[in-house]
Order: sequence, then structure tokens, then C-alpha cells
Amino acid sequence: MAELKIQNKTGQSVGTRTLATSVTDSHVSMTSVHRVIVAEQANARQGTQKTKTRSEVRGGGRKPYKQKKTGNARQGSTRSPHYAHGAMALALLPRDYDKKVNKKERRASILGILAAHAEAGNLIVLDELAFAAPKTKDAIEVLKAFGLQNERRVLVILPEYDEVAYKSFRNLTHVTIRTAPSKDADARTQAFSARDLMVSRKVVVVQSALDKIEEVWAK
Repeated sequence: MAELKIQNKTGQSVGTRTLATSVTDSHVSMTSVHRVIVAEQANARQGTQKTKTRSEVRGGGRKPYKQKKTGNARQGSTRSPHYAHGAMALALLPRDYDKKVNKKERRASILGILAAHAEAGNLIVLDELAFAAPKTKDAIEVLKAFGLQNERRVLVILPEYDEVAYKSFRNLTHVTIRTAPSKDADARTQAFSARDLMVSRKVVVVQSALDKIEEVWAK
């Protein structure tokens, strides 16, 4: 069982908590993690790309010149791919990029990465994270309290959508702000993914968000 130190926004210790065994005992193969992340990225694609095929390009209905005795190669339309203003060869069409991943495998991958962060000492637990007004300066002060102002990638996990916190962090390019999973999530909620955890060097999670992670995912 992992013992985590709970700190406030100024970096002072205010208590400890034990990480659930369902999280600390999560061991997953890199093959599963890779499969989950590839699926997450594929499912984020819209697949709305579209270029016109020969039948969709306007014009070109008349044969440009007669079949024989011109000295040119025979042509049936000026909308062939090799003509200017012609169609696209091997045209791109809308398609579905979705990949299915077993729900248990996805949750096991996320919890396994989270457990690895906790074991490596990269998981910081806050008692709460609230701002009176949306100010980037206040967000920077929180990061400075933990020495994260120059960290390459930082993931901040909130218990639920907080517009003030989002606006405070959104100008910081090295910080990604997400929420914990919830059964009754707000439409604006964006729960963190396996990729969010994988690419982050440090993870800052609010204590109540950690409770939700254990309640919803660590079963």
C-alpha cells in the first residue's frame, strides 16, 4: 500500500493517505498500454477528409478530341487525374478510424501508469485546488510551490470541471488540465486518458479527484 503525502497549494504537508491496493497492485504490460493509447488517438480522429473522385468533378462530359489521327494519346475526359482541374487519383473518402479496446484493459492500463507515477514519486496530491479568480499568475505560484514551473509536461487532475481553474492554467503550454472520471459527468468534463498520464513527467491530483478515480475505475 502506497502512502502519499497530502499538501496544500503552498507545498506544506497537511496529512497523508493510502493509495488503494487496487491501484498499487495494477500491473499491466506495455503491449496493453500501447494498444490503449493507439486506440485513444485513433478514436480522436474525425475521419471527415474528402477529395473528389472522377465521377464527382464537375465538367468533362465531352470527349476532348477524337479518338484517332491526332497524334495524342486517346482521352475520354478532361477530368481525369492527370489533367489540371481533374479528379484526385485514389481519392480520400470519409472513414471511421475507431478502434475498440476492452474496458477492463483500458482501466488496467490507466491505473498501471498511475501506480508507476506514484512509485516513482511523480504523483503530487493536493488537499484542494481553487482560485478566487482566473489568473495565470496564481497557477504559476502553485507550480512554483512544487518546483514544477519549468517541468516539461505536467498533468493536473481536478475532481470536476472548474472554469476558473481551467482559465488559470490554459496559457501554460506545459500544463494539461483534466478531470477525474465521473458517473454523472458535466458535458464540459474531459477525463484524463492513458496518453495524458504516459506523456506527463509529473501528475498533480486533487485528493477528491483521487477518491473518484478509486471509486469509478479501481474496482
